[in-house]
Amino acid sequence: MAEKSDKYDRLIAAARDGTPAVTIVAHPCDESSLRGAMLAAAERIIEPVLVGPVAKITAIANEHGIDIAGREIIDAPHSHAAAAQAVALVRAGKGELLMKGSLHTDELMKEVTSSTTGLRTERRISHVFIMDVPGHPETLFITDAAINIQPDLETKRDIVQNAIDLWTGIGLGIPKVAILSAVETVTTKLPSTIDAAALCKMADRGQITGGLIDGPLAFDNAINPEAATIKGIGGPVAGHAQILVVPDLESGNMLAKNLIFLSHADAAGVVVGARVPIVLTSRADTVSTRLASCAVAAIYANALIARAAMSA
Repeated sequence: MAEKSDKYDRLIAAARDGTPAVTIVAHPCDESSLRGAMLAAAERIIEPVLVGPVAKITAIANEHGIDIAGREIIDAPHSHAAAAQAVALVRAGKGELLMKGSLHTDELMKEVTSSTTGLRTERRISHVFIMDVPGHPETLFITDAAINIQPDLETKRDIVQNAIDLWTGIGLGIPKVAILSAVETVTTKLPSTIDAAALCKMADRGQITGGLIDGPLAFDNAINPEAATIKGIGGPVAGHAQILVVPDLESGNMLAKNLIFLSHADAAGVVVGARVPIVLTSRADTVSTRLASCAVAAIYANALIARAAMSA
């Protein structure tokens, strides 16, 4: 059984085998965000372009012994300007990834989601936690626990498709997707069970593609084969789910944080559904988590570039 960090090590190794993704880093103006970008660069996962106040970035690098020699820095006077400039650079084709620095997530995502100058596509933007849970044999995706607060059915369809595309895009194969609720039967008393049933039918009709989908499933019978057997739930997903789709942001956030703080899981994170993958890091992230977030985003970015080249 894979121990903690083994899964991330494989992702980081796979990213090293590819071309470092040109990554626009928005406002890396504290030690953790600047060091994280430079560590990923040292591992040849990304090729960072730093956007923010040049004097401040240089001072932080000097203060903390972070080597930024030879790195491109594009001056922006403050965090809002850095977010706008970073998004504009990606929109102009100057970057293959976008990475959050020390600014607030909402400040960056406001620029990303702008209908006129942002990075929106026909798909709803969503967040995926890539979880490395000690004692659990596989990587777990949890979505969406950070962007969409109370998604409707159409938004959930995009959330599911985004997660499937990410899973397959980073080379993990065909995912088993569980649409979670509190119970595994459909009831009008729990609207999330009705959404789950509708999403499964959408998959049957080709409105969601690329994964094996089942739901509603409770958390236990989604990931534990014995629990699924006791409940009499068959099929390839029950007990073996790899992507967990939560009913709403609150439940997803609590699930992810329970795994982080009680099971000591690592939680890398990537935003998908925009023109490019977006790395959202936190000051609390470990080195392994930061590198894994960059690795997943870089592998996926290279897959998107290859797919676009083939369809051109």
